Amino acid sequence: MSRNVTEHPVRLTKVRAVTAEVSENLRSDARDNRARILAVARAAFAAEGLDVPIREIARRAQVGPATVYRHFPTKEALFSEAFSESMATCSAIIEEGLTAADPWRGFCQVIERLMEAHALDRGFSRAFTSRLPPAVEYFTADRDRALRLLVRLVRNAKEAGGLRTDFVLEDMILAMMATEGIRAESPEMRVAAARRLAALMIQSFRANPVVAPLPPAVRLPLSPR
Repeated sequence: MSRNVTEHPVRLTKVRAVTAEVSENLRSDARDNRARILAVARAAFAAEGLDVPIREIARRAQVGPATVYRHFPTKEALFSEAFSESMATCSAIIEEGLTAADPWRGFCQVIERLMEAHALDRGFSRAFTSRLPPAVEYFTADRDRALRLLVRLVRNAKEAGGLRTDFVLEDMILAMMATEGIRAESPEMRVAAARRLAALMIQSFRANPVVAPLPPAVRLPLSPR
């Protein structure tokens, strides 16, 4: 049987189309795997620290360990990637506070926004406040930069007379660590609880405390279920 002269080009076009579709599906699967691995890693590191084995993260993400290592060559690389976006957000919040015309208002703004962010992301709260191994250089460098920005923020607020003179950076870290204990039933309720806690903290940080109305209280579970 003779072949039409256009048959080979047509078949080649179909093959290319199928190949492109398969390739795109593989890329989509890889993206989904990566996103799932990162989500699982954030939750695992938040609850258990860096001791969580890669094999366990892979099991929870429903992929093989080789898939995890394909995306993240080391556990430290996975940790850094899991929290890099949150650290960038943290630095941006502090930088914005430093630009405020009133250093005390800028300080209060940073306290409020950081406590809200940490209430929503317990894993990042622990990453920010914990001692990390030297191998997490990428993340540690970003965190150190954020801490240096906080030092400037505190110094400016003190020099402006709004912040009590005996305030130390560790007091701000304690405030952020406190948000990790918020156990409200929804993200919205966690944010509301963080705002009230921030208001209480800010009143205690003032050089000349002024009693001001607090944000509304949030109903929290007071006993184990």
